[in-house]
Amino acid sequence: MENAQINSALSGHIGKLLRDTFGKGPQSLHISIKRPIIVIQMRQFLNPMEHVLIDQQKEDTVFQTRAVIMDKLIPEIKAFIQVIAGMEIHEFYYDWGLHNGSGVMVGVESHALDTGDGIPDEPFPGKTELLAEIARISTQVQKPPENLRAVLLNERTLLVFRDGVLIAIEKELIRQGYERILKSTKRILEKKYLHNNAALEGMLRTRIFDIFVDWDFQLDKSVMVFILKPWTP
Repeated sequence: MENAQINSALSGHIGKLLRDTFGKGPQSLHISIKRPIIVIQMRQFLNPMEHVLIDQQKEDTVFQTRAVIMDKLIPEIKAFIQVIAGMEIHEFYYDWGLHNGSGVMVGVESHALDTGDGIPDEPFPGKTELLAEIARISTQVQKPPENLRAVLLNERTLLVFRDGVLIAIEKELIRQGYERILKSTKRILEKKYLHNNAALEGMLRTRIFDIFVDWDFQLDKSVMVFILKPWTP
């Protein structure tokens, strides 16, 4: 199956799954694959009830409700990806931009990031500066990452993978069952540093439209996704 056919098939299956589950699917769904990574971007993805909750400043309720739903959907999404694209997804991340109804999902094939097999490691404008700034932000919020990697998937999608960012007290909170509260708090803190950081656009020489961040606490890993304006010559 050609890449365009794979992307179209995945968009159809995942879009229908989200629509059937949430009552309203995303207005648009775009899939990018650069093995071993797949990124699924969503736009205009809020149902009427979520609009009401956001108007009442109850964004955290929307995040927590979606987290419960996604726990059920992720195995099915992984299965779609394996059947249609032949990718066995080991790591799976997602985040939402409720202010504009956007969202992103990221999948990584089995243990690819652990071994470095097939992970693109190509230069791009501002890469060194970006990694240094992400390390600085991570240090302010928790601790320096043990490993840091940036991947420009395409002209609109930049990913930063981090390993080893949890501190001892966070690991204990996770052990005691406070994973969702911890993730919500970390997301608020990190996005505050990222969104209020004008230097990032200067480093990358482009505008940043959206920023997403998620963690896999069991693996002590994290991914940041930057949605960019296309590069200019």
